[in-house]
Order: sequence, then structure tokens, then C-alpha cells
Amino acid sequence: MKKKLTLLLSILMLFSLTSCGNSNAENSSPKQTAATANDKNTSVASSATSSTNSGKKILIAYFSNTGNTQKAANQIHELVGGDIVEIKTEIPYPTDYNKCADLTKQEKESNTRPKLSTKVEAMDSYDVVFVGYPIWWYTAPMAIHSFLESYDLSGKTVIPFCTSGGSDISVSMDAINSLCPNSTVLQGLTANNLNDIKPWLTKLGLL
Repeated sequence: MKKKLTLLLSILMLFSLTSCGNSNAENSSPKQTAATANDKNTSVASSATSSTNSGKKILIAYFSNTGNTQKAANQIHELVGGDIVEIKTEIPYPTDYNKCADLTKQEKESNTRPKLSTKVEAMDSYDVVFVGYPIWWYTAPMAIHSFLESYDLSGKTVIPFCTSGGSDISVSMDAINSLCPNSTVLQGLTANNLNDIKPWLTKLGLL
């Protein structure tokens, strides 16, 4: 009887130690996950700091009618730092798709320069200017023409990016190059997939 009691006590003690070990392992998992997330955030912050400390002042200017280009612009801003500004027209474009399409087609055909409510006060201070836009009628919106013609971008590095329902950014590059004749225009990106942005920036030497 005494031997059975001793054996029972031994089994209970072993079970208790095993349960305690499993409990500690489970409690440590959330901490490890949190540490990984924090490391990722630190990495992003470091990339932004590195870009702003490289001696080049960066501006990210974007025109976005539906919010897609804005998401791409925010992603670029998060990675490279600098300043960010939305390009807005004095008269907003119609929210109705057909009306907007008709108006923007008319603007393109008549080579219209819509008036902008956005003004960058210290454009001369920037070395690198990202310019973002949706592809409208196989090119950059006329609002981008208005924006780029409003400033002397001579000697600056201009980096275009776009979002598009089908066309690649290449269809708009002739317009961007003609609007920035004295700038260094780098390879642009069709940024429909936000995961493409970081490799593109790395290839350009900005990360």
C-alpha cells in the first residue's frame, strides 16, 4: 500500500512539472510575436531616417481621385520619409465615373491645364520629387501637367509612379519627360501592387 501511495505521488508531481512547462511556453509566444512586429517597425523607421539623413530632401506629390494612388504615395512616404502633399484641383472632378471620364477626355483633347488649389511653397529646397497619378486616357492627368509646369524642376530628380486599370506607366513617360526637360527622370513604377514599391525603391538606390 505504501509503495502504491509513493508511486501515485510521484506521478502527480511529474504531471505538475510538465503542465507548468507547457504554460510557460504558451505565455512566451505573444512576447516573441510582439518583438518581431517591433523589429519590423524599427526597420521601416530606420529606412525613413536613412533617406532623410542622406543629404537629399524628398517631396512626394500625388494626385488621387479614388484613393488608389494615395495608398501608393503613403507607402513610399513610409519607406523614404520626406514631405508629402496631395495635388488638388480648385474644382473637384465628378464622382460619377462617366461624367469624370467625359470631362478628363475633353481636358486631354483640348490640352487644358486645370487650376490647382495645391501650392508647394519651398519647391526649390527639394532634391528629389516623386510624382504620383492615375493613368487617364493613356497618360498622366492634365492636373499633373498643371503641377509640373508650375515649378522650375531643373537639376532635380523626378520619380514618377502611377496606378492604372490596365496601362503601364510607360504610356505616360513621354509626357513626364517633356514636362521636366531639365530634370533627371528616373524609371517609374505602376504601383497597383504595394508590395512592388520597396523593391523598386531599393533598385533606385533610395533604400
